[in-house]
Formats: sequence, structure tokens, C-alpha cells
Amino acid sequence: QVQLAESGGGSVQAGDSLRLSCAASGRTFSRYVMGWFRQAPGKEREFVAAISWSASGTRYADSVKGRFAISRDNAKNTVYLQMNSLKPEDTAVYYCAARWMAMGPDYEYWGQGTQVTVSS
Repeated sequence: QVQLAESGGGSVQAGDSLRLSCAASGRTFSRYVMGWFRQAPGKEREFVAAISWSASGTRYADSVKGRFAISRDNAKNTVYLQMNSLKPEDTAVYYCAARWMAMGPDYEYWGQGTQVTVSS
């Protein structure tokens, strides 16, 4: 069982940066693939980024490549999403999620989400 808690959201201007954090419970955090997803009002939830359990592999949605960076600190049971050059279209609730061992489309555990609002 893994419990996830996101933090770091807020309201910023276009071009600003934010760093989201996701703290996880459980002793096996280091064996979970961690992902970030987002859901904008009236839209379906979409994939943003993922990082392998060893941090050797990362994946990004095309819309955030070159602007967002995912990282993890297994000693702190925490995964991060550094978001730079934010755009109004990045406005959404951001969720972190955990998946056992291997990259894939389905995640087993989800956080409650943190709101990111980017104004022009």
C-alpha cells in the first residue's frame, strides 16, 4: 500500500516556475515507477511525466518536453516535478501516481492532487 500527498501548487504568471512535490508512504517506494498527471477543467486526465524506480528512465508528454523535469529522491520517498516556462494551458490539477516496478499506462495509487493556475 502506498499513500501519496502532493504539494507545491499555486497561482503564477506565464513564464514562471513551480516545483511540485509528492511525498509517499511505504518502505517499497524505491520500487515504484512514479508519474505525474494533470486534469484541466472540462478535460480528461492526461499523462505529464514518469520516472522509473531507479531514476534511470524518464518519459514526458510532448506538451511539456523541454519545460518540465521529473526527478525522485528515494531516500526521502519523494518525487518532484520542476515546471519551467509555465503557460496558461498548463493550468490543471496535478496528480502524482505510483505503479509497481515497470513503466506502463495503468497506475495503482493516486494522490489527491494540487492545483496549478497559470495566468497570462
